[in-house]
Amino acid sequence: MKKPFLFIALTAALWSTSCSEDRFDDVNTNPNAASANNLNPNYLLTDGQLGYANTGYAQLLYQAPAIQALASTFNYYGNGDKYVNAGGFGGYQALTFNNGYTALSRLEQAIRVANTQSPERFANVIAISNIMKVMIYQRLTDTYGDIPYSEALKAEDGITAPAYDKQENIYPALLTQLESAINSLDTSAPLATGDLLYGGNVAQWKKLGYSLMVRVAMRMTKVNPTLARTWTEKAVAGGTMTATTDNAIAQTDASQGDTQNATSGALLTTDDFREVKWSKTLIDYLRTNSDPRLGVIAEIPQAGEKNNANQGLTGNTNPAVQRGLPNGYDLANGDFDIRKRADYPGPTGAAGDIAPLGNYSRPRVNVYVKRNAPNFLLTYAETEFLLAEAATRGWNVGGTAATHYANGLRSAMESLAQMDAAATVPTATITAYVAANPLNTTSTTASYKQINEQYWLETSTTFNFIEGWFNWRRSGYPVLTPVNYPGNVTNATIPRRLPYPAAEISNNPAGYRSGVASLNGGDLLTSRVWWDRP
Repeated sequence: MKKPFLFIALTAALWSTSCSEDRFDDVNTNPNAASANNLNPNYLLTDGQLGYANTGYAQLLYQAPAIQALASTFNYYGNGDKYVNAGGFGGYQALTFNNGYTALSRLEQAIRVANTQSPERFANVIAISNIMKVMIYQRLTDTYGDIPYSEALKAEDGITAPAYDKQENIYPALLTQLESAINSLDTSAPLATGDLLYGGNVAQWKKLGYSLMVRVAMRMTKVNPTLARTWTEKAVAGGTMTATTDNAIAQTDASQGDTQNATSGALLTTDDFREVKWSKTLIDYLRTNSDPRLGVIAEIPQAGEKNNANQGLTGNTNPAVQRGLPNGYDLANGDFDIRKRADYPGPTGAAGDIAPLGNYSRPRVNVYVKRNAPNFLLTYAETEFLLAEAATRGWNVGGTAATHYANGLRSAMESLAQMDAAATVPTATITAYVAANPLNTTSTTASYKQINEQYWLETSTTFNFIEGWFNWRRSGYPVLTPVNYPGNVTNATIPRRLPYPAAEISNNPAGYRSGVASLNGGDLLTSRVWWDRP
């Protein structure tokens, strides 16, 4: 389904209901006068979805370079690129927490407003909001560990310092909540007009719900494989995504500042635009495997500093010239200056107009760095890769591991066209590549490795770095070589979680202490959450 422009969705959410409903007669659009009796809950659904989807620096500074998808020599990217505390690191570590609970509060408000006015009329707003809440809670707990869950979002009830629930208890609760939400989707009820993902399409929300169930369940493969299997098989029986057209994508709108793509906005910052590149790890992987995506995701900027800074100039997409930037380097003239590496390709430009990083590949401007770029939340490819792993484990997931893997590989390439038409990989090229690169089934280890390397590649090339980081922590693939930059705070270990926001120490000290107590090693970047096992 074609996603509506966000300003249309916002307008529709605030002013209209479905085609079968009458318009509210006396809606007061003054936010100071809005109440549960007159506010259209679709507006709150839209706001909650966008708040969750529009990550920006919440995924760029830690997750993207940590999994060696992106690399950067610029200061604050050192948080994930070099494992140093750079810039306002505490604020960046808190972004996922703050943005997540803000989005959750909007969705909770949507549910309360819908129930106040007409739970029958807004049945699908309620159901979709509850599915979104599961998605957000999973991101929160996977990022930090134990978090407020059972007592969260209850400030109106007087709970302002909610208890932290253990992650091992949150996960089963999320699955139960998700199943209930899926079952409450109602094809006979009006559409959720504020839905950014599918325009309220109930059938697609059911597929997303069951695909999300796979994601939640598979995160437990190392700590509760029995429960993981039960819920994965239940999801397959319910009906997961079946095509790239089912991808959950939140469209953004270039015409309004607060609805523009936040990741693009960050990368369009002058220093980011100049110094953020694809990682050598990712570019080398594509080249080694003769992957056709290399020719559509990357470009070498036009020569010279001025051209590098010109955001209106596209670069050279020839696969033969693409080169990834190694993680862990700077431009500070010391021992870790990238220009001192033996394989440094040299700058571009002439005297007075030198671009030190000009010979390294950046994400294609016309594909990734657009104010209205889409946000990928969960895809058919990710689901199929997880089901390929489940099949390798011997679970009953409706097909062989090889078939699910081929589906995932094919749709991962197809999905790039949803980023921008310029990133379209020809169908014949995809078909030939999938046929020539089947799943290695000589051993379970070989299968796990290949499947999860492709999961990493798919989430990286769709700019869903947070999910790529989660699955890398769970699976261990790809095998990454950490950097060892002077002053790093992880003892040359790739970050495995983010510390809790400093505000929790003062605002919710009992909850904070409880959360930290569950972490082996304390509130550190290197501590592992419940499901993250060697």
